[in-house]
Amino acid sequence: MCRTLAAFPTTCLERAKEFKTRLGIFLHKSELGSDTGSVGKFEWGSKHSKESRNFSEDVLGWKESFDLLLSSKHGVAAFHAFLKTEFSEENLEFWLACEEYKKIHSATKLASQAHRIFEEFICSEAPKEVNIDHETRELTRTNLQAATATCFDVAQGKTRTLMEKDSYPRFLKSPAYRDLAAQTSATSASPSNCSPAEPLHT
Repeated sequence: MCRTLAAFPTTCLERAKEFKTRLGIFLHKSELGSDTGSVGKFEWGSKHSKESRNFSEDVLGWKESFDLLLSSKHGVAAFHAFLKTEFSEENLEFWLACEEYKKIHSATKLASQAHRIFEEFICSEAPKEVNIDHETRELTRTNLQAATATCFDVAQGKTRTLMEKDSYPRFLKSPAYRDLAAQTSATSASPSNCSPAEPLHT
């Protein structure tokens, strides 16, 4: 796991920079620092002020609850970028796959998609194997014998709990999120007198 930049391993540093860059991309008028990977100065135009305020509210809402983060498309994307720095993005990808799976109405498609999800995330040595206990894995395997929209509920719930208790707090404490939240908070407080923000620091 790469939890800080203290040791500066190359791969982890690159992933951390990528996370910070992806957060910055969501702010349509930001400039990305080419050398540091940090989010640069914001350019607040009047025609973008409403959009910027909405985005600020979205970003600040991510720390209110894990549910709010997961209900935000930007929040999910930012959280996914962060999980990539910890090499644990499979947890969120599995959760999202389950959410999409529940929207399927065709019994035939349910069965085929259930097996695809199981092979990708649940079975032993799956390419994106999630961290669940043996009992949950076997229960899910049994559920596939008669696939329904709820056959992954237990596994999905445990994966969600793991993210909420483990990865989510670290996401909120990450320099990239804290810097972004600080800038959006300042912008929300005085949108009419917003001067360009200082570049974020790693």
